[in-house]
Amino acid sequence: MHLDPAQVVARPATVPDWRALLQQAMQAHQGEDLDAAERLYREVLDLRVAQPDALHYLGVLCHQRGRSDEGAELIRTALQVTPKHPDAHNNLGNIHKECGRLREAEACYRKALQCGPQHHNALSNLAVVLEAQERLQEAFEAYERLLRQAPRHAQVHYLLGLFLRNHAQNREHIEQSVACFREAYALEPRFVQALEALSVSLYLLGLTGEAVQVYRDWAEREPGNPVPRHMLAACGGADAPVRADDAYVRDIFDRFADSFDEQLLQNLDYRAPQVLAEMLGTVLPAPAAALDVLDAGCGTGLCAPLLRPHARRLVGVDLSGGMVEKARQRGGYDALDVAELTAYLQERAGAWDVVLSADTLVYFGELGTVLDAAHTALRPGGWLAFSLEAEEGEPDRVTLTASGRYRHSRAHVQSALQRAGFGDIRIVEDSLRKEFGQPVRSWVVLARRDGDAGQRAET
Repeated sequence: MHLDPAQVVARPATVPDWRALLQQAMQAHQGEDLDAAERLYREVLDLRVAQPDALHYLGVLCHQRGRSDEGAELIRTALQVTPKHPDAHNNLGNIHKECGRLREAEACYRKALQCGPQHHNALSNLAVVLEAQERLQEAFEAYERLLRQAPRHAQVHYLLGLFLRNHAQNREHIEQSVACFREAYALEPRFVQALEALSVSLYLLGLTGEAVQVYRDWAEREPGNPVPRHMLAACGGADAPVRADDAYVRDIFDRFADSFDEQLLQNLDYRAPQVLAEMLGTVLPAPAAALDVLDAGCGTGLCAPLLRPHARRLVGVDLSGGMVEKARQRGGYDALDVAELTAYLQERAGAWDVVLSADTLVYFGELGTVLDAAHTALRPGGWLAFSLEAEEGEPDRVTLTASGRYRHSRAHVQSALQRAGFGDIRIVEDSLRKEFGQPVRSWVVLARRDGDAGQRAET
């Protein structure tokens, strides 16, 4: 049979099911395929304008990719459609919190709790931002309320323990933190952060033997785990290594990648990126995007917006792949690498005009090797800026502390820089953050590479 083309009626193309696309988008998002997730969320919105779930999750995704203002606006639009959605209020609060807008974050978390009084994440986040604003009594009440709501959640006991220790006003508060950490570990035996926190509290109470035993038992159960091995040395139960093992540093920061910025937020006085950038600003020319800059130990990328105005090319490197992924989502770098810092510097002779390292060299004991590598990586006239925790006294000394980080005396820093060939050395004492509620004495260091490697001082 012959069909006349004029008589053939075209069937309409099948319209995609927006619900199926939304499920695909959410699965891609959970699998961290952000490109596919964003494309699919936008396809949903093309088919279903103002679909609130697509708006909400796309807003979260935009924030993850460093487009926080766009993300916040998308979630606000979703809330116009579904104004009583506690998850959306909570996530909008998270954007404000991570952008440093604490009052706005607080308002969002309170709205989430109005819509869902049992929303544990919103209550936990509210406690965090109250603590960050130093409204400690309100924060304590929020943590207690959270504990009443979720008494079997290990994370809740852990957070209350950290709060009690960080703001301890007497020995009893630290003893209470010990009880919290013990309960957290009893509820979740795989919760190794609770073990670490327990040992630190025991150490602060002067119960060094008990702290050492916690790490020794842990190391016997998990002989391949670098964390108890390093922390056993930090508490005096073994000889201190010359620097923290790569596996230890990688493990610590991979585990903390998701909560790293929040942990810093709770220590409101964390100022290392700002202070180092300001100190560099006193010796660098006016920002003109003309320099090759390395953020050595970039973490989640907090230094990027401070260094970007000076940088023709801004590169970040970190041992933790989890941290580098967070920095990639934050944006601001031309390239990001996962690598051990000393080897990375040694392989890039004369590559940089500026090397900045905020709170990274605290995991190095003897500084000579890494400073030699930094000297190699800088061009003549280039500047090195870094921060350290300060050791008391004048002798050349390095101490591994119960935090797992090293403290360095001024004499050690000065001599290591001179041996590496640096000149115009400036070492300023400051407090860059708090620990256990107390300011941590720190060194802010600036030094210049003068001449070539052949002009290094003799040891």
